[in-house]
Amino acid sequence: MIEKFLKAKNWQLFLLQFGIPMLLQFVVMGTMFSNLNGGSGPNLPSFNFMTLFSVMMIFFTGTLFGWFWSVAVGLQSKVPDGVKMKLKKFKIFFFIPLIYILLIQGLMQITIKELNFNPWIFAFIVPLHLISMFCIFYNLYFVAKTIKTVELQREVSFSDFAGDFFLIWFYPIGIWIIQPRINRIIKG
Repeated sequence: MIEKFLKAKNWQLFLLQFGIPMLLQFVVMGTMFSNLNGGSGPNLPSFNFMTLFSVMMIFFTGTLFGWFWSVAVGLQSKVPDGVKMKLKKFKIFFFIPLIYILLIQGLMQITIKELNFNPWIFAFIVPLHLISMFCIFYNLYFVAKTIKTVELQREVSFSDFAGDFFLIWFYPIGIWIIQPRINRIIKG
């Protein structure tokens, strides 16, 4: 699977990451709004669309994180011998947001089915959300650093890969620039 992400074209990743989820988002939201009963709230069948929304979010997250994993782990063989990359730290920080996202999706499904929201859940969610955000930023940092390290074949500082970091952060735009470079690295 790593090879498929590394060899994929930028338009393929864009469609996987944004085309399909955005299309599903339009269908789900359009159907939910059309099911509203004169302001009295959604019909019970529309709650099935929340399950579809969760599946869509898991697909979106899986594609993005699959790409992160493929670049960070798949390019390690091309990192020069003298350069130390903290791959174990990346792997730990990689799985924390994934577990958090799955937990949130499960919590959403339970809350919707029981039609009961406990405000104390926020005491649990907010710190986990902040930790998850930090981990995602570290993943962006590590992926950008890995790409630039492989390209330059030397130890790099943040100023060397800051542009890549922001391109990966703004993934829908950045994938058009970053992925062709990864394709060249894999071929060359």
